[in-house]
Amino acid sequence: MERTLAIIKPDAVERNIIGEIVKAIEGEGLVISAMKMLHLTKKQAEGFYYVHKDKPFFDSLTDYMSSGPIVVMVLSGENVIERWRKLMGATDPAKAEEGTIRKRFGLNIERNSVHGSDSPESAKYEISYFFNALEIVR
Repeated sequence: MERTLAIIKPDAVERNIIGEIVKAIEGEGLVISAMKMLHLTKKQAEGFYYVHKDKPFFDSLTDYMSSGPIVVMVLSGENVIERWRKLMGATDPAKAEEGTIRKRFGLNIERNSVHGSDSPESAKYEISYFFNALEIVR
């Protein structure tokens, strides 16, 4: 069994579509092993996205991710990283496949409603950024 981090981003929380995204996750057979809502500070967002610190979108991304509450989740299941990334769809909602979360709910390439780890290594780091072992219950 594999684990990955999923984030429902500020644009989706603001639009009250948390439940629709959770329904899509559960509908794909992915197990939510931990979940909480929080509001990142700019510094916390910078720490989470440190791998992008030299990219031109870093400041905009961290401003956005600290602009409102987010929901962070640990998802578990067989090939969960790949399955969650497929369900999310392409980063740019305009290029995402029909039926994916980003196609359905994403507003643009930055405000694309969800985030997911891209590898087992990033999943391990990202999960530990938000959760301790006692908080992951399934």
